[in-house]
Amino acid sequence: MEQKLFTKNFTLLVLGQVSSLFGNYILRLALSMYVLEVTGSAATFGGILSAATVPTILLSPFGGILADRADRRKLMAALDALAGAVVLCAAVFLSENNALAVIGVLLVALSVLGAFETPVVQACIPGMLEGDNIIRGNAVVNQTASVSYLIAPMLGGILYAAFGLTPVMYASVVCFFVTALLECFIKLEYRPAEYQGGVLSMVKDDFFCSIRFLAEERPDIVKILLLAAISRFFVMGVALVGLPYIVRMILGLDAKYYGAAESMLAIATILGSIAAGFLTGKLKFEKLSFVLAAVGVCMIPAGAVFLLPFGAPVRYAVVTAAFFGMQIAISIFSIFAVSKIQQSTPAHLTGKVMAYTSAVTMCAQPAGQIVYGFLFDRFSKTVYPVLLPTAAAVCVIGLFSAGIFQKSEERTE
Repeated sequence: MEQKLFTKNFTLLVLGQVSSLFGNYILRLALSMYVLEVTGSAATFGGILSAATVPTILLSPFGGILADRADRRKLMAALDALAGAVVLCAAVFLSENNALAVIGVLLVALSVLGAFETPVVQACIPGMLEGDNIIRGNAVVNQTASVSYLIAPMLGGILYAAFGLTPVMYASVVCFFVTALLECFIKLEYRPAEYQGGVLSMVKDDFFCSIRFLAEERPDIVKILLLAAISRFFVMGVALVGLPYIVRMILGLDAKYYGAAESMLAIATILGSIAAGFLTGKLKFEKLSFVLAAVGVCMIPAGAVFLLPFGAPVRYAVVTAAFFGMQIAISIFSIFAVSKIQQSTPAHLTGKVMAYTSAVTMCAQPAGQIVYGFLFDRFSKTVYPVLLPTAAAVCVIGLFSAGIFQKSEERTE
């Protein structure tokens, strides 16, 4: 009998993610608005936000070890309750005199907690679901994140405009505590792993055990992980840096056009997640190379339109449509790639391997933003010298990755 997707455990996990993501998104929107109003500098908040990602990258491997050693249900509930408590303390102690310091500490604290929570959540999915439902489950979680990202910032903006920062922080606290409460009702099998040595020895052994697994037993997983990171490098660099630059600086359009384009990308992510769910069981894993190549193909019109004598409205429409298709393709690729890594990893290593996945892809995004920030500044008069070579590079990487996916599928079978 085929397992149903929305089991009690998975439903509670999804509902918890909805509440947690809403709390995160409305909080970060309100914090960014507040810092901009106080300092008048986007760079200040950008610097604080960038610094806050460092703990997540550095601590993710330790979060993976904890995810494989601890009771995941209790760990998730405790981390979300701690997040709520941290935001509550920040709201209580916040004042005009210490606002930037409190916000900086708050973001770093949430980053630390996120380093431990993300691997736990990702490790729970293969523990709750089986077979193709792992892909469908990841698609649902991705849809949840995309819908939250689409709606929550708008709601956070309304709440911030009406009530100010502190009430939004209290609303975020409620979201985190609701998530922790929902996670208390999740039931996951937990068998404590026995270990005779000390904590440092255990951490060292767990770390090297996961490294040996990736290096010796499943090097194909490392290659898939690197492909996911490389694709994120190109796509996030082009989308997060290139899109606003093209709309505002090259085409000379105002902020509402950029906002509309950003909304279209959020919708594309949702559609990509839905498509991944429908393609489960139909799209063979070895064909995933064509999906990655499709990311590059979609990027070609965005660069080619600047070689033709079209006006700003046509170029805007073509660029938005091209990025829309690119976002759908990369969403499908990411969901299948992550699901494959989860399916190929033993249960006692899932948390650690997913932590590496999170850390590597998280490093790729700022690297892409830095590189493409330089490239778009260098080619400030037009953008096709940036977009067309990038499109070609992604197409080539996609097509040459076919062997990696095929070998990985053979290893799984």
